[in-house]
Amino acid sequence: MIQQSYIRLNNLSTGYISGRHKKLVTAKLNADLYRGELTCLLGPNGMGKSTLLKTLCGFQQSITGNIIIDGVNLKDCNPYRLSRIVSVVLTERPSIPNISVYEVVAMGRSPYTGFLGKLTNQDKEVVTDCINKTGIVNLYYRQWLSLSDGEKQKVMIAKSLAQQTPVIFLDEPTAFLDLPSKVEIMHLLHKLAREHNKLIFLSTHDMELALQMADKIWVLAGEETLWTGSPEDLLMNRDFTRFFERDGIRFDYKTGLFRIKNEIKSNIHLVGKGFEYGLIETALMRSGIGVDGSEASEYIVEIEHEDVTRFSFRKGDELLCKSDSVEEITRVVIGTLNR
Repeated sequence: MIQQSYIRLNNLSTGYISGRHKKLVTAKLNADLYRGELTCLLGPNGMGKSTLLKTLCGFQQSITGNIIIDGVNLKDCNPYRLSRIVSVVLTERPSIPNISVYEVVAMGRSPYTGFLGKLTNQDKEVVTDCINKTGIVNLYYRQWLSLSDGEKQKVMIAKSLAQQTPVIFLDEPTAFLDLPSKVEIMHLLHKLAREHNKLIFLSTHDMELALQMADKIWVLAGEETLWTGSPEDLLMNRDFTRFFERDGIRFDYKTGLFRIKNEIKSNIHLVGKGFEYGLIETALMRSGIGVDGSEASEYIVEIEHEDVTRFSFRKGDELLCKSDSVEEITRVVIGTLNR
């Protein structure tokens, strides 16, 4: 069975309207978003990511074109209807004193509670369930202002879940978080998309994390250029990798990561394989020593897999150093080649 898109962009142009004046940011974009998938929006600063996200959320008008959500034009959705289709998690987090985590998550029920905002037993069950799903049970009675940035982000995701919408949009959800928290948030979002059939779409600058964890990637690469596809398909697109390369930055096809391109002043022959090969290659290249794989090189570093991994540095048949430390073997190689 062919999966049907839940959101479709038809010749969408985004920008800003002020009176008779229109400032175009992106133009003629066509793409699809699907339920059950985590999609990440990438692109350099100033390319229009925030404008596109605000337009998809209904926060601002499109210039031309249409956004179709489950067969209905976004322009025909009133705020009440839209609040039951789309929930939004913004980068800026509210500063609200004297409110508990439970109460923040319960705000997600506002489209269902009416003017008085009174929670029914069913509403309370939904709130508790969303707290469980996001793994923040230990924060249940904590005060909002006492939370870390990572904890606050989880609470805001729980609040969006409590809204019970098929679509969740997030603006830079990993901004200001440390690396373990970034990974945890991305893993949580991917899990929620898959297990609860949510369409989760977020903007991010964490490209390497997005390439590892997203089901689909969108890349704004110009006013009328939007690349879409799986991370693997985009990585095979040379235009995609060239777009992100800069002076001193290259794309490493072996690892699927972007690396600093150091000036190579000398080369050695590196013998070995596995995880350790990449580690010592990176350490040597950072110091201007290339790994050319040429057996003609008089200097050789060999990776030996015994009870523990060891590195041997030789000049021909002469052993110059043997160590289980990448740092030590690299320091000896640098010292020897720089004599």
